[in-house]
Amino acid sequence: MKRYRHYNKDTAIILSCFGSVIEQDRYFEFQNYIQEAFKGIPVYMAFSSKMVIKKLAKEGKEYKNLPQVMADVDMEGYKKYIVASINVFPTDEHEVLKKMVKGFREFSLANIRYTNALLHKTKESSLFLKWLDEEIREGDEELVNLYIIHGVPVLDLAGLESVRYTADFLKVLNQNNLSCSLEGEYPFYAVKDAIKREILAKKEQNPNLKVNIVPFLLVSGNHYDNDMKEICDEVSEYCDASIVRDLDGSGKFNLLGLQKVREIFRDNIAVEMKKLGC
Repeated sequence: MKRYRHYNKDTAIILSCFGSVIEQDRYFEFQNYIQEAFKGIPVYMAFSSKMVIKKLAKEGKEYKNLPQVMADVDMEGYKKYIVASINVFPTDEHEVLKKMVKGFREFSLANIRYTNALLHKTKESSLFLKWLDEEIREGDEELVNLYIIHGVPVLDLAGLESVRYTADFLKVLNQNNLSCSLEGEYPFYAVKDAIKREILAKKEQNPNLKVNIVPFLLVSGNHYDNDMKEICDEVSEYCDASIVRDLDGSGKFNLLGLQKVREIFRDNIAVEMKKLGC
């Protein structure tokens, strides 16, 4: 087939991320980590948030979404490439990624694979959540960790079980773990009174009770600066509360800066590399 002669390069990796108006550099730091892990294989970046892409374009910063980057990689002539899902849960963003990959497979001669999201496999997810909660607690079993995820917009979405398992597993780990979302299942604005009742009940048993607000987000962008601080202020009205300390020395808590998170994403890519015969 004449068209295939144009596929004269071997393998590439595309990191498909949501994007952030104020935390893009964190994604590029992660890109450098992946580039170091897979030496000799080019690593491209794609961002799924059109809002982020448009806002940054006004600042003269040009970024592309996944279909644009896949088209570029195809035009470059790569015979095979991996689209890495840099998402916490295998929900809406991950599902769109899968559809894009399947769409490109219809007309591209390249061998294209995609990876799992962060919290996809039961064992890896359980071990990571257990490690994270222990790191945050630092041995304080009475500390209340209020985990806040971004959330998904609908209740019949694929991957929602991963969100529910995370919340349930954290509660099993420690009865002082609570969780809610910003705009998904059990959103803070709708359940904050119930959270308040539960925290106050715990405070009766422990007057020195402290609450950690844990942003369960890949990067500490606008949601961190706005929503997390607002939630922390509300909880502080009735209990000693603060946003959890950073674990990576960045100044703000974020998941993508954690070595264990990076390793899971790296290993997901390595699995697909083997399937490509690399």
